[in-house]
Amino acid sequence: MRRGLGIGLRLGVAAGSVSLWRSSRWRAPAWTPLGEAAYARDESLHGDFAALGQALAQLLPAGQYAGWPLSVVLDDALARLWQVDMPQGAARLADIEAAAALRFQSLYGDPPGLWHSSSAWDARAPFFCAVPRALLAQLTRVAAERKLALIFITPQFARHWNRWHGALKPGAWFGQLQENALTLGVRHAGRLLAVRALPLPRDAQDAGRDWLAQTLAREALLQGVSAPALLQLCGAPPAGWLAPAQAFHCQIFSTPDGEAALSPAACLARSGGVA
Repeated sequence: MRRGLGIGLRLGVAAGSVSLWRSSRWRAPAWTPLGEAAYARDESLHGDFAALGQALAQLLPAGQYAGWPLSVVLDDALARLWQVDMPQGAARLADIEAAAALRFQSLYGDPPGLWHSSSAWDARAPFFCAVPRALLAQLTRVAAERKLALIFITPQFARHWNRWHGALKPGAWFGQLQENALTLGVRHAGRLLAVRALPLPRDAQDAGRDWLAQTLAREALLQGVSAPALLQLCGAPPAGWLAPAQAFHCQIFSTPDGEAALSPAACLARSGGVA
């Protein structure tokens, strides 16, 4: 298929489904859906992700998009996100990577060899993300077979943090809301202290403002800081989260148009804009 200037492919990979969209930087419509497919998810994240590879091959017919740029946004549930304090006197990248590996194993207990780690850098607040090597292998294999130019593969939290962290107000925490999880960027004095992925209650009625207030207070206690007066979010929060209150309030950074009608994988694909 012939590609116009500023046109690319964006793939959203959710836990159990994938959604492919064509993005256009300069021409309307900015987003055009190309297809969705389900795949059997390995809950442990230690499988071979062969079902994901089959779903991708279904969405990307051989020869149809040869030469197109492809960007991939992952559900945070498919990644591991954590923040690391720099070792005292660390002067080499190897020191930082070793500290990150130790922190990863203490938090998750998974063999580091099964995961590919990379850093997401803010000049003041580095944090790390890790993605299963088997998942990356399927994405890179299909991209190579279909002759696609793979631009980036990133969890949604990192995608939105990179875009919005400079707009955070003093004292605010950052939040990324997905279908079943809230990922928090806990901040203090303008510095990122921790990245915390928290499951939402299964019953939507239990995920109201009281749950959010208790969650923020608990995370603040764990980090030894005050609970935030402002939570700045990407995603579509329950209506109760936006109600005025004395303790704290929420502000939405970004919600894709029509998100209520989109699948979780489609929301991932369209997150962060077309750039």
